[in-house]
Amino acid sequence: MQRFVISLIQLITNTFFRRIDVVGEENVPSEGPVIFAGNHPNALMDGWLLMARCGRWPVHFMANAKLWKYRLLGRLLNASGAVPVYRHEEHDGKVDNSKAFAKLYEVVERGDCMGIFPEGVSHTESQLTKLKTGAARIALSVAERGKVKVTIIPCGLNYMHRHRFRSQVLIEFGEPIIVDGEWIDDFKSDERATVVKLTDYLADALIAVTLNAPDWSTLRFVQAARRLYKPAAATLVPSEYVELNRRFVDAYLKMAEEPEMVEFRKAVDDYQSRLDVLGLKDYQLRTKISVGKAFRRLLVRSISLMLLLPVAIPGVLLHLPVGWLAAYVGDRFSYEEDDIATLKVCASMALLPILYLLAAFLIGNYFGTVWAIVAVVGLIISFSAWIWVIEAQATLLASMVSILRRTRLRAEIEDLHVTRAELVEKVRLMVDRGYDLDEPRMFSDQDFASTGVIESDE
Repeated sequence: MQRFVISLIQLITNTFFRRIDVVGEENVPSEGPVIFAGNHPNALMDGWLLMARCGRWPVHFMANAKLWKYRLLGRLLNASGAVPVYRHEEHDGKVDNSKAFAKLYEVVERGDCMGIFPEGVSHTESQLTKLKTGAARIALSVAERGKVKVTIIPCGLNYMHRHRFRSQVLIEFGEPIIVDGEWIDDFKSDERATVVKLTDYLADALIAVTLNAPDWSTLRFVQAARRLYKPAAATLVPSEYVELNRRFVDAYLKMAEEPEMVEFRKAVDDYQSRLDVLGLKDYQLRTKISVGKAFRRLLVRSISLMLLLPVAIPGVLLHLPVGWLAAYVGDRFSYEEDDIATLKVCASMALLPILYLLAAFLIGNYFGTVWAIVAVVGLIISFSAWIWVIEAQATLLASMVSILRRTRLRAEIEDLHVTRAELVEKVRLMVDRGYDLDEPRMFSDQDFASTGVIESDE
């Protein structure tokens, strides 16, 4: 059963996300008890991603007891070994989680793994929130008993677009925190102070593997500045995007009050607002290309799309209602914004088997069992083709709209080209002046010299 559950979770995450990058796998011990402690921006999806990619199994996660209200979800949580925990703030402080903690102590002491999100609740903030002390208390309490050596692994979950189907995510495992002799001695002499100290230490470790900004407007500005700074010729993986964003956040926070930075932020925000009004993206202005060349690119991509379209049509016709219903469930029934992706996935998990069984029944009833099996396999293949077509179609549509706007709004776009060039020069000069010589550069002079190609990093 456990093998089936982990395979199902891997299938879910690999389907929902187009790309999942993992950094720091070498920090995860291959044996012995581990407490995976992560940030919590995306409800159950956070736990599923860690289960699918941490390299250890089973991992027993603490989960909000309210999730067991959903029958299908509750069964999946039980099968995965999740432990229900009641939140004090949701029950007027009248809860008893002693059985849950006893279960987790047992898990760690027998050498298995547990997962916990020390922020306590999933949230949509732009930075790590204050950690609760549960993770530190469990680690220290188990370590004090002396049966096993406990290791805490900080886990950073960094989403490009948290709720968007077929987006990207980076999972970063930080340096192990080994709860050994010194921690245990301190815990024995002053339990409360040591728990707080370890919690603060874990918070610093999580900050090192996550992207944090004081508010979303600052994060939006930082990402815009990063896009202006990055050479068009350079191709980055999600981990490098996160690192570059992290460096820009750190630099901005140091210079936020300086007049030069205030003026630059205002100019970048104004540039971004003008792009939003025109419905354009920054990457579309990186290189001037002729309308004819753009149309030739579109033609090649359109031909590829048309060749695959007949395979995808059954998937489009049959799966679109499932997608609409899943999106409706996610938007309508989520408790919080961070629950949306989880509910979309759960709704899809419930609806897709019904769809396939119904198709198998109808076709099997008229044409026999063999054709029913062929139909289900064909639907799965068509579903995969549909995912590719949806992604290609969205990009194709954006490119066509961009070309139309280039031809109709030439004067405005030419002015934006000039503004962009000035901002690119400004941000690169500011980076060069404030660059930490001890920190390795991410781009070479050759990267900046090359004109590169148009590339989306949204």
